[in-house]
Amino acid sequence: MKALILYDYPPSPAGLATQGDLLFQGLRALGVDAQACHFESPQEKEWYYRWFEPDVVVGVGFWGHTPHLVLHPQRYGVQPVPWLVADGYVAAYQEVLNQLPLILVTSSWVKETYARDGISEDRIEVLPVGIDTDAFSPRPRGDPKVRAIREALGVAEDQVMILTVGGDAASKGAQEVLQALALIDAEAPDWKYVCKVWPQPRTVSQNLADLQLATQLGIEKNVTYTTNVVSRNFMPYLLAACDVYAAPSRLEGFGMLQVEANACGKPVLAVDAMGFRDTMVHGETALLAAVAQEIKIKETTLGDDLGLAAGRHVVFPEFRTVDYRADVTGVAQHLLELLKDASLRRRLGEAGRRRALERFDYRVVARRFVELASDRLGIH
Repeated sequence: MKALILYDYPPSPAGLATQGDLLFQGLRALGVDAQACHFESPQEKEWYYRWFEPDVVVGVGFWGHTPHLVLHPQRYGVQPVPWLVADGYVAAYQEVLNQLPLILVTSSWVKETYARDGISEDRIEVLPVGIDTDAFSPRPRGDPKVRAIREALGVAEDQVMILTVGGDAASKGAQEVLQALALIDAEAPDWKYVCKVWPQPRTVSQNLADLQLATQLGIEKNVTYTTNVVSRNFMPYLLAACDVYAAPSRLEGFGMLQVEANACGKPVLAVDAMGFRDTMVHGETALLAAVAQEIKIKETTLGDDLGLAAGRHVVFPEFRTVDYRADVTGVAQHLLELLKDASLRRRLGEAGRRRALERFDYRVVARRFVELASDRLGIH
């Protein structure tokens, strides 16, 4: 098999770039002849089509990237296989996608979302995101690299560190976590809540809103927001520095960081919905809070970058759930359990590590891709 992998290459620290790069690395580890290319580079893609002559082009993105991931390779007679995440609903490109023999998605929930929005279910296979379980592995609190992170964040030795990481924290459920921490603060052991976010236009206003909420709740002294760019090399140590990874995300088609936290031997607090039903096991690797609210839309206006005319107003035949909110009381109960019980944290973290190795290691995922390409496309 010769495979060309399209993603944000060379890889940034972002999730989609990591997803593509680990498939690329996993295929190479299996001996597959694989090449990587930036998904938005038509000239370089054409160059690979001409000399490399791939059997399959795997494109990592969401449905709005269809022109880059599907239409471009089709123009040169190359078989595309998109590997897609979800953004709440599929508004366009159903006809193009329904002509493909194979579409990969990151979780059962993403598959349900695409089927709901008009994509033929029999064309869709679930391929989870791969995790580098060598880099993301358990590390002792005494590791100098781990200790340095806690010190830099102002986390005391005896504090229980709760961590959330995201492009912004609110989309990862940080506001629900803040409200939950306010509910349990009086009876919880000493804690510090750290939110690591990425610098981008929306971050400034969102951070301000989150910190204002923390102040209103009276817990601002125990809340730290850190906004800067870090490499993937830093992330395993940041996760190792925490005691609980808490991210009951509002929209999550897989939840890479939650699985990476498990791979680091950390317990996860998430929401019982979306990709977490594939990646987390309540009471075994994580504690999952119930959904309190689903944010639904009946109509929306789309830009010209999504396959429709600029300003196109779309009315859906049925309401679309585009966001979830975790039950704050449930988040509070689970957090209190995790903060008080070190043995529970250890048990969930150890089971999470085992499950990450068995199901989500990037080499396991690459092997599954090879099986799907053989079974569904006859490519060997």
